[in-house]
Amino acid sequence: MQKVKENYSNIWIVALYLGAIIAANITVAIWGPRISVLNAFLFIGFNITSRDKLHDSWHGKNLKRNMFLLILAGSVLSLILGAGRIAIASFVAFAISESLDAISYNLLRDKNKLLQINGSNVVSASADSILFPLLAFGWPPLLAIMLGQFLAKVFGGAIWSIILNRSRNDI
Repeated sequence: MQKVKENYSNIWIVALYLGAIIAANITVAIWGPRISVLNAFLFIGFNITSRDKLHDSWHGKNLKRNMFLLILAGSVLSLILGAGRIAIASFVAFAISESLDAISYNLLRDKNKLLQINGSNVVSASADSILFPLLAFGWPPLLAIMLGQFLAKVFGGAIWSIILNRSRNDI
């Protein structure tokens, strides 16, 4: 019964993850950099936190392949829906930042779950907040957007870490 519940939960997390990537990419494609800080809080904070939940569930079960396909699917769907350059920037930034998240999440595996999640979120939020704006909007870097995205991702991720892990005994 626990396995069925976990699989059902994973389906919802994957669907929400994809929806968040697509919503973030499409809204940035429409409204430009000014919406990206709000997106970072609403959508990307969820994605970097739910990645850790999927990491625990998929660990040893094609984790790298599954995460790559999930990121690719979100970017391809965004591209099909008209996000263009934003979808490509999102793919590259997420592939790198989520890889760094996985490494730091593993390094923090002996820590309290919330520290593990939020510690790895700081790493991925840093990488994504630098890479995405540079790739999506070009040079010169939009420093205020980068800082705003970083803070929004970390704060949003902290909220999502509590929501997604509220039933755990070790948080």
